[in-house]
Amino acid sequence: MNHFTFDAHSEADTDRLGAALADVLPDGTTVALIGTLGAGKTRLVRAIAAAVGIPPDQVVSPTFVLCQQYRGRRELAHLDAFRLKSPDDLLELGFDELVDSPAIVLVEWADRVAASLPNDRLEIRIEVTGPTSRRFEILAHAPSLHPLVARLAALLKDKDREIGPAA
Repeated sequence: MNHFTFDAHSEADTDRLGAALADVLPDGTTVALIGTLGAGKTRLVRAIAAAVGIPPDQVVSPTFVLCQQYRGRRELAHLDAFRLKSPDDLLELGFDELVDSPAIVLVEWADRVAASLPNDRLEIRIEVTGPTSRRFEILAHAPSLHPLVARLAALLKDKDREIGPAA
C-alpha cells in the first residue's frame, strides 16, 4: 500500500494520527508536509512530538529559525522551507546531515524544496475541510515505505473501531 487517506474530524483525531506516525515511523525517516497556511502542519508535528515525550508547547513553527531540533524518547528535526528561495538553500542548512541522522525529519512547505528531498520520503498533504477538521493524504514515495503506510492505515482503522464507527 503506497497511499492512505485519513479524515481528522477534530484536533483529537490529529493527535491520534500523530501518535500513530510516531509509532510507525522508523528513525531517519523524512516526512514532507504540504498544505496551505493554517492547514495544520505544525499542529501535526506537535502531535508527533507529544507522542515521543516532547512537550507540545515547546514545538513552534520554525519559520524564522528554519530548523528546530527536539529530543524526547526519539529525536525530531522540524524544518520550514517557506522562506527558502531555492531547494539548494535547504542543503545549506545541513539537511544532508539531518537526513543521515537518527532523527525523524519533518519538513513543512516541502513542495518548495522537493528537488532536495530524499526519494524515500513519506509525503503528507493536508487539506482544510472545516474549522477543526482536516484530510491527510499520506503517500510513500519509495516501495520500502509501503509497509509503513499499510501499518499506519491498519493502526488508525483499529483505533476507529475502538471509539465507534467512522462518520
